[in-house]
Amino acid sequence: MTYTTEELIHFLELELRATWGGKRLIFNAEEKLDNPVVAKAVDLEKMSRVFVFRDFRQQIHEYQQKHQVSGVVWRKVTFKGQTISFPEIHNQLIPIEGDKEILIDAKFPVIEFWQKVTEGLKYYLSGDRTSPITESILEELYQEAQWAEIDAGKEEVYLGLCWGNPKEYIYKWAKPESGFHRIIAAENTPSTINI
Repeated sequence: MTYTTEELIHFLELELRATWGGKRLIFNAEEKLDNPVVAKAVDLEKMSRVFVFRDFRQQIHEYQQKHQVSGVVWRKVTFKGQTISFPEIHNQLIPIEGDKEILIDAKFPVIEFWQKVTEGLKYYLSGDRTSPITESILEELYQEAQWAEIDAGKEEVYLGLCWGNPKEYIYKWAKPESGFHRIIAAENTPSTINI
């Protein structure tokens, strides 16, 4: 029997609790750091917990690949009384073959939801919260993206227009091959909170 995505997430949560509760330790944390100066500057007991969990998570990733267990989870977001459920890669799992296609297939429903709940709002790129962007620029960004994700606050809603590798797109070092544009929709100037 192959474990499901939900079961792997549960195992990761249990291991994380056990690790941070001090029930898992690694005794060669200093060797794993491979830097004697840093090893003297950090708390090796806490660092060993990081290594233990990282090693366990790597085993989960290998299991995912071997047994083709998806890293996709479905998330619900509500804004202005409207709710959408869309796929994303769980933050402790990796995408396997076929997961990116699931994300791509949900692009247009996410954008349609965004357009419905942001009607009458102003749009801003997250890097420039002072100048609204035009509908035509937004349309270009829609076209460039391979998949979309959404998040919401009380007064603002955030759209991520993503491309490239679903495992790396959130990292600045992955650009230009992978990345995302974060768009904020707000009635006035967006808040300074980063989502």
